[in-house]
Order: sequence, then C-alpha cells, then structure tokens
Amino acid sequence: MKINPETLARASSRHAWRTVVIWAVILVVGFAASGALLSSALTTDFDFTNNPEAIRAQTLLQQKGLEQDVTPETFVMTGAPGAATDPAFIQQVNGALNDIRALDSNVVLQVPSQFPLSQQDQANPQIAALGPIASDDGSAVLFNVVLIKDSDKTATLVDPLDAIQTKYSTGGTNFYMLGEPTSTADFKKISEDDLKKGETIGVVVAIIVLLIVFGSLIAGVTPIIMGIFAIGVAFGVVGLLGEVWRWSFFVPNLISMMGLAVGIDYSLFIVSRYREERHRGRDNLEAIGMSGATANRAVFFSGFTVVIALAGMLLVPTTIFRGLAGGAIIVVLISVALSMTLLPALMALFADRLVKPGVVFGRGRTLEQGRMGGFWDRESRSVMKHPWAYLIVTALFLILLSVPYWTQSRPDGVGQGMKKGFSGIDAIPDGIPTKDAFNVLVAKFPTQSGAQSTAQVVIPDANTDAQMTQQIQALDAAVANDSAFAKPQPPQTSQDGTTALVAIPFAGEATDSQSQAAVDAVTRLRDDYVPQAFGQDSGVLVGGDTASTKDFFDVSDQYTPIIILLVLGLSFILLTVVFRSIVVPAKAIVMNLLSVGAAYGLITLIFQRGGPSWAASIANALNFTQVQAIESWLPLFLFSILFGLSMDYQVFLLSRIREEYDKTLDNAEAVAYGLRTTGGIITGAAVIMVAVFAAFASGRIAALQEMGFGLAIAVFLDATIVRSVLVPSAMKLLGDRNWYLPTWLQWLPKVDVEGHSAVVEVPEVSEPAGVAE
Repeated sequence: MKINPETLARASSRHAWRTVVIWAVILVVGFAASGALLSSALTTDFDFTNNPEAIRAQTLLQQKGLEQDVTPETFVMTGAPGAATDPAFIQQVNGALNDIRALDSNVVLQVPSQFPLSQQDQANPQIAALGPIASDDGSAVLFNVVLIKDSDKTATLVDPLDAIQTKYSTGGTNFYMLGEPTSTADFKKISEDDLKKGETIGVVVAIIVLLIVFGSLIAGVTPIIMGIFAIGVAFGVVGLLGEVWRWSFFVPNLISMMGLAVGIDYSLFIVSRYREERHRGRDNLEAIGMSGATANRAVFFSGFTVVIALAGMLLVPTTIFRGLAGGAIIVVLISVALSMTLLPALMALFADRLVKPGVVFGRGRTLEQGRMGGFWDRESRSVMKHPWAYLIVTALFLILLSVPYWTQSRPDGVGQGMKKGFSGIDAIPDGIPTKDAFNVLVAKFPTQSGAQSTAQVVIPDANTDAQMTQQIQALDAAVANDSAFAKPQPPQTSQDGTTALVAIPFAGEATDSQSQAAVDAVTRLRDDYVPQAFGQDSGVLVGGDTASTKDFFDVSDQYTPIIILLVLGLSFILLTVVFRSIVVPAKAIVMNLLSVGAAYGLITLIFQRGGPSWAASIANALNFTQVQAIESWLPLFLFSILFGLSMDYQVFLLSRIREEYDKTLDNAEAVAYGLRTTGGIITGAAVIMVAVFAAFASGRIAALQEMGFGLAIAVFLDATIVRSVLVPSAMKLLGDRNWYLPTWLQWLPKVDVEGHSAVVEVPEVSEPAGVAE
C-alpha cells in the first residue's frame, strides 16, 4: 500500500476502534512518563555545545583542580533593628544552622559553625567567607552554605529547607533562602501553576469558538480532543528524552501552547473539509478519504513548513534554543500524526454527529464557507477597489508598530530599541520567596549580595609569584572603582603552579548575575580591566555564570541572521515550488516580516522599561511585568514559530486562490473566491490561537508573558490585516504577475498541496452565521 495522507485516512477510518485504542494507550503511557519523569527533566540552566570563552575557562579550572563542583545557598534571618545582639535571636540563627547541618551530608558540604564567629574562625578566610555576618543596622544575619553542584541531589533539599524556613519565620523573625535549588523550585512551581491556568483558559475559549464555527457540540469538541492528545503524548516524549537531555523549564508551557494551537488548527481545517464533502453528498468513509486527499495533505505540508522553520534553531549551539526547538518540533510532529490517523478514526466513529448542527444555531449555519455577496466577498472586493490606499495605509501601520524595536536609545528614555538579555530576577513576580530573598539580600547586605555569583578570572601559564602578584594587584586596582564589583577574593593557585584563579563577586545593580548590569561588567572586565592588568593577548580567560550569559548573547547574535536567512530561503524555495511563482513567495515573505516586526515592536513597547508612560500603564493594566531586557532567545524563537505558523494561513488561502485562478484566469475573482471560502475558517483558527497564546501570556513569569503576547499579537495581525487587507490589495495590483515563473524554472515539479477532489454541483451555501451583512 502506498503510504500518503489519503491512504492513512482511509485505513484509520476503516479500523477506527483499533486506531483509537492504540492512541489511547500511547496517551496513557505519555501521561505516566510525564508524571514520573518530566519534572526532573526540566532545568533553569543552559549550556553550550561549542567552546566559548566561559566554557574554556571552566574546562581549564576543572583540569587544574580549581573548579569545585559546589554551589552556594544563601540564608538571611531578619528581625528588629539590633536583633543581632539579642540572645533569643542569636539562638534562632544557631538553631537554623544546626537544622541545616543535620541535612544530608552528601549534599550539604559545608555549614558555618556558629553565630557570632569565634576569633579563630574570623581569622580563617575560608571559614569567614561563609559568615554568619550581621547587617549594618543589626537587624539581619547572613550566612552561606556550600552544596554539591548536582541539581538532582540538591532538589531533594527543597522540602526540608522549606520546613526550616517555616519553622524560623515566626514571631517577628523572617527566614529567607536564595540559591539554585530553591530558585529552580520556585520557577518550576510558577510555571506549573501558569501552565494549568493557561490550558484551562485556552480550552474553554477554544470550545466556545469551535461551537460557533461548527454549530455542533461533537464537531466542536473533536479538535480539543486532538489538542489534548498532542500535549499528553509530547509531555511523555519530553519526559523520556529528559533521561539523557535536560529541557528548559519553559518547554512544558511551549508544548501546551503549540499543542492546543496547532492541534486544534489542523483539526479545524480537516473537519471543515470533511463536513464540506458530506454536504456534497458523499458517504462517511468516502468523505473521510476525500478530506484525507485534500485537507490532510495541506496539513501535512503545513506541519512540514513549521518543522523546517523551527529546525533552524537546532543549529544554534546552545541547549536552550535546541530544547525549545525540539519541544515545539515534537508537538507539531505528533499533531500531524494525530491528524493523519486519530482524527479520521474519530470522524468515522462520530459520523453524522460531526455534520448535523447542534443546539448552537440549529439551522446548519456555520463559518465554513462564504458565498458571493457575503461578508468576506464584500470585504475583499472593497479592498480591491482601492488597492493602493489599503496597501499603503496598512503597510505603514505595521511599520509604525515595529518602530520601538528599531529605535535607538535617546536621553529621554523613550524609544530605546529592543534590549536583549536575560531578565533574571525581574522575571519573577513580587511575593515569590526567591524574589523576596533577593530584595532582602540587596537591602540588608549590598556589599555581600554579589557572593551568589562571581566573575572568574583564570590566569593560565602563571608567571613567577612576584609577577603574578603584581598583575593581580593591578586587576584589583582596575576593578576597585567599578561599583559592579565587590572586593576580589584571595587568589587560588593550582597544585602545579601553572594556573591561578581570581574570583570577583558582583555588587550593586550587578548582584543579579543574569542582569544587563552584570553582563556589562563582564564585558568591561574582558575588554578593559584584564588587558590593562595582564596585557593584550595574555590568554587570561573570564568565566563564571555571568560570563556564560554574555557568551550566550554573543552566540545568539552571531546565529540570528544565519537562521533568519536560512528560514527565508527555505520558505521561498518551498512556496516557489508549491505555487510555481517567484512573486507569491517574495510577497509572502515581506508580509510575514511586517507582522513579525510589528510584534517585536509591541513587545518592546509593552514589556521593556524606559518607554512612554502610557505603555507602562497598559502593561500594568494587563498585569505584565516590565523588565530591563527582553529575553535574548525570544526574537529568534518567535521568528521561527511565527514564520512556520503563518504558512498555515498562507497556504490555505493561496492554494484556494490558485485553484480558482487556474479555472478562470481571472485574478480579482480568484482572490475574492479565496477569501470568501477561507475567511471564516482562518478567522476561527486565528481566534483560537490568539486565545490560547493570550491565556499563557496571563502567567506570572515575564519571559512567558513576552512569548504568549508576541505569538498572540503576531497571529492576530497576520490573520486580520495581512490576510484580509494586504494580500488582496497586493494581489490586485500585481494581477497576473502574481503567478510569474521564469522560463528557466519551468522544470520545477508541480506540487498540488490539497490534492484533487471531484467537482460536484452543489447549491449555493447560505450566509455564514455570525457574519455581518
């Protein structure tokens, strides 16, 4: 048997129960795997698959025995002013120290002895570095605990530490914790809570829209079933792969967004075509076969284009890009597989219940098909009467929306352009333990708060002791006047004496190691201070967490134009082959860039601090968190996702236009036909996507807010302004030139995306429900 979308649809519909049972078993296994493995497969860290400076520094430290596989956890106990001298408060501090010391000694490696420190301990730099120390006003005591650098093992401490925090946060005393295990736990909890909220809102809105689109309860619920299957199976796959690969904690939210949006989208197109075939008089199985030969083919092609767009991110040598791309690709491929097999099986089982209208409209009125004189027909013809005016106004509008993304910094702080980085602690809402601990740490111990992270200056091929001491002193002097750094720690030298390490803690605004201030500090260290102290081309490396962050930004900037050109090039080639035209793909790329640029501009305007006050007011009204920098991975990620998703609408609309043009050779009539036959479905699909993405934008983590908002606004602009105004106006102006293909490209194969269906005379379809006359 030749395997293609049509044969898969026919085979699945003939063996409907068997297909459903197989997918049900897969879903159960997926839920079981995700429940047992997904949480441990997620991380807030990222890594490189190439060898930037921070990785070279880390490798050298490991080779020379200077890299300790440990991570600090910082604790702050606060009370009334002067509490640090109160015996009762001191007893509580020591009680907390004893409780932490009693935890697993294989994970908790070093705990301070007591508060206050004995004179002997104060004289030992290594012991004194851990604390405890009192704040200037005596209202707080800080101490550090050294943990093993193993996220799986430190995760086991979260619950015991929470219990200790609760125990000592009573009677006017508060106990705060800040470090990798507790911060990761907070991020995951927020992400999981937001995931549940987003899924709930998205599913409810999708059901309402689908009921309006189809006018049938069964037809409306079927795409939801597909979305749930796609999410559940994808979660299981990610959980299983997490045994050998760590995923960003954003991935579950991304899978839910994409699973609902794409799974419902594809099902909407296929079920609509199935109902159309049934209305033409075909029996159930034959209608499924014909929808498999047409809509299923289009879905397969659309899914393929989405995967191609996402696959570009796999080239970026960082785990966060590859993880996000991998998660999205997995759920898209599963959605396509479900559309090819499970959906035809469900259509075979539901049969007439998919076709007959339910209680919503009661007269079979749907948004599936427009008619001449209907809303979409009038809208397209109105645009084509004044194509220049509509084209210029809408294009200028989209360009205007993109201005905040491009505008350079100005002294008044308005129009700064998009700053890319990691929002760090800004991404966490107030009231979350990690955020509260950070704020207390900065307020009570401004010179100590940078101890959470350091810039690691690695000196290979160390010179004589006297020379190295002189160079390190020069480095100390160079950073002494930089408020982003605290006093450098005493240098450490490898046993063979060939390598030295100078750790410089961050301070002030650079305390958040992922902040732009910290990244800028590392840049100054690499470009200015190290060359001043050690000379140019000295081979001295600057590593550490913040240095890794800077290298991540540099890698992202380096690969972004490469990926964009790759995606644009592949999209152009693909659309050229499909539509046998070089004008249509060029126009599609320009229009997609306009909608993506507008989304970038609105993200910058709404989420980035320093913009106009009215934008900040909108952000506050929508409960969005404004940050210093937009997540550096977001622009490239959004570009890949949106370019792939936009092809769904592009192919769905243009294939109908091309089909009619081939019949009539009347360009304007073909455009009107394409819009009136697809406008309702595209609108319904876009409303669902916007609702799903907006639901996830209502979460509490800034990065997910930016992602959901950007996807929602871009899809909205793409499905409204681009598809209903820009496309008809541009195609009207270009006329027959839309389908120009140079003679030297006539050898290209003819690809019929939606296949062929026999022409059946049918009566004119009534006016779509819910569409204005």
